[in-house]
Order: sequence, then structure tokens, then C-alpha cells
Amino acid sequence: MPTAPPQSLNKLVTIRNMSAPSNDDKHLPPASLRPHDAPLAGSESNAEENLSPDAPSASKLSRPTVGRLSLYYRELNRLHTSGKTHLNSTQLGSLVDVSPAVVRRDLSMLGTIGQRGIGYSITKVIEKIGLVMGSGVHWQVVLIGVGSLGNALLRYRGFEQLGFRLVAAFDQDPTKVGTAIGGVIVHDTELMAARLAELQPELAILAVPADQAATVAATLKSCGISGILNFAPTTLRLPGSCAVVNVDLASELQRLAFSVQHRS
Repeated sequence: MPTAPPQSLNKLVTIRNMSAPSNDDKHLPPASLRPHDAPLAGSESNAEENLSPDAPSASKLSRPTVGRLSLYYRELNRLHTSGKTHLNSTQLGSLVDVSPAVVRRDLSMLGTIGQRGIGYSITKVIEKIGLVMGSGVHWQVVLIGVGSLGNALLRYRGFEQLGFRLVAAFDQDPTKVGTAIGGVIVHDTELMAARLAELQPELAILAVPADQAATVAATLKSCGISGILNFAPTTLRLPGSCAVVNVDLASELQRLAFSVQHRS
């Protein structure tokens, strides 16, 4: 299980921003909060921010909402680092291209209400979003597939700052097995089950060809992996308790190209 160190306001959590819900919109994340009867404010309230745990269950937050929260979290941490202490919903919304009403709705779902004329305390909102998103928790992560993308991910230093520690990588190429990339040892995929039993990681990053993804994902699930970030160009669906986030970079480029062609 992940372990919780002291809360850090400088940690970021990046979750893929999904702006529109889908039929298979699964709910995240692992934190649990109790119901809260805070009103859906039309503007910042006269009351101080309510940062009690009495907010709706985090499991009821949709992926689009979680995506927006992660964007708020990123921008709020940046502002906190620069020394800013408060901002209102209009200012926060403009930073992430979201309407003030949506910002207020999202934050009120966390039991967070701004103060009229002052807005939201940046440090308190960071704390609240971090609680829901799992900030301050250390996650052990493994990577499967040390191709060009996997190689780049192993060298990326930002994961550690967010609480995600890459503890092992796996590949079937004998020329890569035994090497260290970004300080992470590459192991033979034939030994993956045994190594996972020793390390007991919670999360896995999948960067293998599409025709291997389902088989590898099933193995990861059987070894106790709780969540998979899938970069293979195929949509994975695993029954049961293993969460999957599919990221198809080529499809994202198509979406971007469409937006460029049809922007008003």
C-alpha cells in the first residue's frame, strides 16, 4: 500500500484532462470524503473557506472533474511558489480556460467556499485538492516496454516530485536487460511476475506494442497492480479493481489538428 509522508504543497498531480464525460466514465480516486451540504455558490461566499472533510465522496467525482482539479492544482502550486496567497474563481478559471461557475462548482464539491472580496486561500485549496487527488502519498511504479517512449519516461525527473517513484522497468530485448536508464534497472519480462511480487508496486506504465498490451495488462493485474497508465495504441478494459487510463498520443494529435482546423 502507498505510504503517506508529510503533506507537501509543492507536489503536483497530473491526470489526463478529459473535458467531456463518456459512457464508460469511471470515477476516481482512492480518497474518501463524507457528504457535505455546501450550496453551489453563484459567487464567493461571505464565509471563510470550509475545509472540513464533510464533502461528497471522492468516488463520485467524474473524470472530467478530476481532470479540472488537477489543472487547478498545477496552477495553484505555481502561484503559491510565486508568493500569491489568494485568488477568485474568475482568475483561476482564466488560467485553465474554465468558466468561473464551473470553478465554484468544482471547489464547492470539495467543501471549499471562497470569501467575498478575498476569494480562495491558495494554500488551503491546494491542501484540499491534494487530499482528494492523493498528493502526499508515495506510489511505487513500474514501467513495461523500454522503447523510445519508455526510455524517455524513465529519464523524466518530474514523477519523483509528484510522489511517483519508478522502481523497475521490464523489456524482452536482451540488449536492454540489466542496463540502468535514468537510474532504473531494466529486467527481463520473463521475470516480471517474480520481481513484482518482491517490489509490490501499486501502479504500472504500459509502453508496449498494441498486440502485446492486453496480455501484459492481464499479467500486471494478476500480480496485484492497482492501476495502469496505458500508452499502447489500443483501448484496454480490465474487469475488476484495476483502474486503467488510456493515453493514445496519436489520437490526441488528431484531436489537436481537428481543433486547429475548426477553431472559430
